Amino acid sequence: MFKRQNRPRPEPPLSRLAWLGMAGLALVLLALSPVSSQENSPAAAVPEPDGYRMEAYRAPTPATLAGARVIDTAAAEQLWRDKAATFVDVMPRDVKPANLPAGTVWRDKPREHLPGSAWLPNVGYGALSPDMDTYFRRGLNALSAGKLDATLVFYCMTDCWMSWNAARRALAYGYTGVVWYPAGADGWAKSGLPLEKATPME
Repeated sequence: MFKRQNRPRPEPPLSRLAWLGMAGLALVLLALSPVSSQENSPAAAVPEPDGYRMEAYRAPTPATLAGARVIDTAAAEQLWRDKAATFVDVMPRDVKPANLPAGTVWRDKPREHLPGSAWLPNVGYGALSPDMDTYFRRGLNALSAGKLDATLVFYCMTDCWMSWNAARRALAYGYTGVVWYPAGADGWAKSGLPLEKATPME
């Protein structure tokens, strides 16, 4: 029988060693890189449009709104607890169709929002009818007691352009204390904060 000889393994080429080293470094850097929060990562890449958002209202929003203060849930909670702002919910509300067959029962979809908020539905669309524009202006005037510098916090849901549009429109109306809370009612609830049943403002 022949005795098997242990031959030395050939050294890997330098190019292969270099590639292995680079791959290892990439894995280390990936592991050490900070993970962005949900509020900051998708929104940071979305630029502000020149005008109002006109379609696809449930989509990632910008991280900013020129002329307005943008707040997270912690800041919103502080304003709410201090009663230092008026919170304006602009979540849309389904309108009862005019051509429903006789006897059809219509039920509004329930809405829960931050306690003490005023619900001004359907004012966050990109274009408002004259009646809706009047409704929005009248509502803001009542909520602010006619003070253009009143602190008004606009919100809807996370990834909802309705609140962005509504806050931008309030700025166009001349309000200077506009605050935008992009996390909205669902972001508020995820932090364990209370909600209450909403009733639209007349």
